[in-house]
Amino acid sequence: MLLTTVMSTPPPEPPPSLRLRLRFWLAKALRILAVTVLFGWFYGWASPWCFPPKRTVGFPHGVLHGALMPMALPSLVIGKDVEIYAANNSGRLYKLGYIAGINLCGLAFFGSMFWQASSKKLK
Repeated sequence: MLLTTVMSTPPPEPPPSLRLRLRFWLAKALRILAVTVLFGWFYGWASPWCFPPKRTVGFPHGVLHGALMPMALPSLVIGKDVEIYAANNSGRLYKLGYIAGINLCGLAFFGSMFWQASSKKLK
């Protein structure tokens, strides 16, 4: 009688349950909310010092104003009229700084949305 050994492969892993998926998306939504509240608070704190009256501002203030502009969204949504651009600016250099600041802030905000604490990803 010939005995054969059958090598069995382990069964495939089941897909993540609905509960895990809901937990994952809830954590992501809470992270976005926390970052938004933090940005709104920071804008309210920094805005009075970042927009100097009666002064022509250049590249450094452009970067700062560009970075603060997306952070102004929570204040604008709740009805506060906040400043997002200096009318008295140096021209092209201010505008280049403004664009650089917007991109840096976008990187920080959207980077925080896609950051995951663990190395395992849900598939």
